[in-house]
Amino acid sequence: MLYLVATPIGNLGDISLRALETLRSVDFIAAEDTRKTGRLLKHHGIETPQFSYHEHNEKQAVERIVGALRGGLSVAVVTNAGTPGISDPGFTAVRRVMKEGLPVSAIPGPTGLITALVLSGLPLHSFTFRGFAPRKSAARRRFLIVDADSPHTLVFYESQHRLGAFLTDALHVYGDRPAALANDLTKLHEKVQRGTVGSLLEAVQDRKLLGEFIVVIGGCR
Repeated sequence: MLYLVATPIGNLGDISLRALETLRSVDFIAAEDTRKTGRLLKHHGIETPQFSYHEHNEKQAVERIVGALRGGLSVAVVTNAGTPGISDPGFTAVRRVMKEGLPVSAIPGPTGLITALVLSGLPLHSFTFRGFAPRKSAARRRFLIVDADSPHTLVFYESQHRLGAFLTDALHVYGDRPAALANDLTKLHEKVQRGTVGSLLEAVQDRKLLGEFIVVIGGCR
């Protein structure tokens, strides 16, 4: 069996009993970063062997996963934080394993986009998750404009290095809509700023930014 195991997005206590049981019982853990996963495993006294599964070795890692499953072994896929396959490794393995007719299951748990969405104060009844935008401004604006007339709340991931540029382009494409910015969710210094795209851009311009951010923007009215 292949298990997709959601892990904490910050606070190590945010892991389910079923996830811990699965990580203890599988034969191998395919981890995006074995060092980070190692800290989580050590915290919970788990000694299951790991191997790397990330975007740079995806093809080889998926073959190793399939080979293990064919041999009757079980593998858990985990990422650095959150649910595998959401802007992180996992989808390729799932698709290949399903194509092979092998079993797959998911152990649900934390997901950054949902946590940010419910804390944003913006409408929750329908939303569109867009993940990471392209790095270059022209491509990013083309990416953003796809949803310019969408009535759904929009959710994006962005790095500390491109957050200002992202908000600048979002303001150009969407105008000064209601928005929220989440960082360090579930951690000691969790922060959610609410306002408009323009006010959030102004707020981050002179700040030293750390980590990844989740940007939530209201839909077109």
